[in-house]
Amino acid sequence: MSSRYNHREVEPKWRARWDDAAIDRALSPDEAKDKRKAYVLEMFPYPSGRIHVGHSRNYTMGDVIARFRRANGYNVLHPMGWDAFGLPAENAAMERGIHPKGWTYDNIAAMREQLKLLGLAIDWSREIATCDPAYYKHQQAMFLAFWQRGLAYRKRQKVNWDPVDNTVLANEQVVDGKGWRSGAPVETRELEQWMFRVTAYAEDLLASIGGLDKWPDKVRLMQSNWIGKSQGARFRFEVVGGGDEIEVFTTRPDTLFGAAFVALAPDHPLTKQIAEKRPDVAKFIEETARLGTSEADIEKAEKFGVDLGIRVKHPFDESWELPVWAANFVLSTYGTGAIFGSPAGDQRDLDFANKYKLAFKPVVLPPGADPATHAVTKEAFTGDGTAYNSGFLDGLATKDAITRAIEELLKLGKGEATTQWRLRDWGVSRQRYWGCPIPAIHCEKCGVVGVPEKDLPVMLPEDVTFERDKPGNPLDRHPTWKQVDCPQCGGKAQRETDTLDTFVDSSWYFARFTDPTNENAPFDKKLASYWLPVDQYVGGIEHAVLHLLYSRFFTRAMRDCGFLELESGEPFASLFTQGMVVHETYKSAGGQWLLPDETDLKDGARIELATGKPVNVGDIEKMSKSKKNVVDLDAFVKDFGADVARWFVLSDSPPERDVEWTASGVKGAWGFVQRVWSLMEAHSQPAPKPGAAPPGGADAGEALALRQLAHRAIQAVSGDIEHFRFNVAVARCYELVNAIAKSKDQSEAAVFARGEALRILAQLIAPFMPHLAEECWEKLGFAPFAATAPWPEADPALAERNTVTLPIQVNGKKRGEIEAPKGAPEAEVRELALAHPVVAQFLAGQSVRKVIVVPNRIVNIVAG
Repeated sequence: MSSRYNHREVEPKWRARWDDAAIDRALSPDEAKDKRKAYVLEMFPYPSGRIHVGHSRNYTMGDVIARFRRANGYNVLHPMGWDAFGLPAENAAMERGIHPKGWTYDNIAAMREQLKLLGLAIDWSREIATCDPAYYKHQQAMFLAFWQRGLAYRKRQKVNWDPVDNTVLANEQVVDGKGWRSGAPVETRELEQWMFRVTAYAEDLLASIGGLDKWPDKVRLMQSNWIGKSQGARFRFEVVGGGDEIEVFTTRPDTLFGAAFVALAPDHPLTKQIAEKRPDVAKFIEETARLGTSEADIEKAEKFGVDLGIRVKHPFDESWELPVWAANFVLSTYGTGAIFGSPAGDQRDLDFANKYKLAFKPVVLPPGADPATHAVTKEAFTGDGTAYNSGFLDGLATKDAITRAIEELLKLGKGEATTQWRLRDWGVSRQRYWGCPIPAIHCEKCGVVGVPEKDLPVMLPEDVTFERDKPGNPLDRHPTWKQVDCPQCGGKAQRETDTLDTFVDSSWYFARFTDPTNENAPFDKKLASYWLPVDQYVGGIEHAVLHLLYSRFFTRAMRDCGFLELESGEPFASLFTQGMVVHETYKSAGGQWLLPDETDLKDGARIELATGKPVNVGDIEKMSKSKKNVVDLDAFVKDFGADVARWFVLSDSPPERDVEWTASGVKGAWGFVQRVWSLMEAHSQPAPKPGAAPPGGADAGEALALRQLAHRAIQAVSGDIEHFRFNVAVARCYELVNAIAKSKDQSEAAVFARGEALRILAQLIAPFMPHLAEECWEKLGFAPFAATAPWPEADPALAERNTVTLPIQVNGKKRGEIEAPKGAPEAEVRELALAHPVVAQFLAGQSVRKVIVVPNRIVNIVAG
């Protein structure tokens, strides 16, 4: 009888041996010699305090790829670090009366040990934390270089302002018009802000998306839409009686004959000017300011406006006058801050026109529509068609009408063709303490000047306080830190008290990993050139736009400022976005998360499988960090092992989809571990080495069938890992285990085949369950590590399939499948299909009218 696999002894043992042998250390380019490089990286975590089992999926996916690459002979860089600055640390400081630094580093220490529990093949010698002055010193140097090149600058910018916390909020931190933490109504203010000139690379950022063929299509589309290149016309409306002009940008000048109104942004200069004399307009501006600056929030908000009481002349017919409104849905940050509304062709314009009863007419006829009866009332037609009701444009297709309208505007001297971008420069100023200090000094005589590079890093003062009754940035309140001499004139000056957006910290960390201990530069250019781009990046879809876009900007800026030699400017060659873990589970009275044995369900009683002792459990709950009921990693690993967690999060769902964490699913993973170990223990002799000559009889019968299945598994699992089909790879391992378990023959050939299959199994599960794989590897007589052994090679002759699986459809519905020889004659396949017991039962009492055999693909039976 085999002994139970004891993960509590096995897993720590192998982690210690891996550490002692330093098997996860990336080699230098000189050490690697002819090895190909593979840089595998998961988006690094924020040190929030604890890692739950749901987090393990992201890191396990990357780890599978890293281990697979190493087994295939690559020099692998698989590092880990901490995105350690941010507002949560300040909130914790305020709530608990502690310093953000202590809270952050305590969390890092705890989370590091948790990640090590998972057995991740991480090169911990390269660990970094963005709050470390050794890291942000170089970030400050790059900021100065960006500034000198014109990629960093200052400007007055509209921002979301929380009047309680006294800080700028990102759009994502404005929830229903209120600050996400304080709940106070957000105000729109104009502040002097530091900016990164992302728009300098707009054309390149957009054009290069086409080369990111190993990124998900969804992410590439999101990036393209965010950059938002629009080609159209910029033209001017003349204000009636005033001589002033209102400039407008549009992508659809072909719809100008359908114009019903002109609308200005609430903060357009003309709107503000009129508000000085019109209290109702001033009130409108005040109301719209509460919406914040988020484009998404503005888009969702009810559309409203105010008639400004002025009129403009239509550019194609000066006798035609249009009313001018201020509207809450017009953004000053896009185009010119003014639009013309053509309601029949734009749903937002239509809703606005209907609300305020503004007359309009349709000017684009949909394909097949009758111009005499076509009307637009509640739903705008936004597609292409034929211009009508449009004077000289009548009869032209949309594309041609756009061109002709621009030509006319140019001819009249009222406009021209232009390109507009949705992308905006990046505001990086934050009024917070726990962030990278901006290396700038404000001098009344010299203006704003950079901190000399020899004086970097500008470090945060540690003697600060966080009190609820003193909101705002502690750096502003510090009695001495901001007082400094101007480096140019020597006069009295003040440090910049804003800190950098934490997105800056995460926009270049992947490059620092290539040379993390360099004191004189962010990284050595040769080392960065060797390792970059990251070959496989893994992270959540929630970072599809900002983090990835800013990282793409940063690599280009670092390249152009001389820090980096990366011609493409692309940091991530391949990107995978994983799903989340959502689940139900059971909680023991002691607070540990335990797996119930469903056969022992009696009034909530369960047997904890690791010890066999009964435990009490509570209600099933969905995992939710906000509910504080997530599965604690430490407790789970103690009860069931890291390999069970790793196996399950990869086994139950395609990795790009969410996986539901269930007690029954975890039980299945735990049972699989025990079953694999029992098969290993049952094999009482060393397994044959790769390439060992098989004994006589291994090319026939049960032995041959098992060997074929094992070698096909090598091919299949290899392809599955390459294409992130981890759940399919897991299923193939189950299939191999089932086949090994069925093999009972004790002949020399069968024992050889079982030993070979077990060796292959140990290697195939090694990227997924590394601790179990090592124990199996040692049990089978191999050393030193399964983790460093070359990936198994499939024997082509054994892996080749001589048969194909053919589904059988009866009247269009699948009723079964058969295994047939490849290229079998149609008559033979027909006979096998009709003889299938389920199919024969279904056909009973019916006449077979036709049997269609698609060779090596499918069998279709028509019956009635």
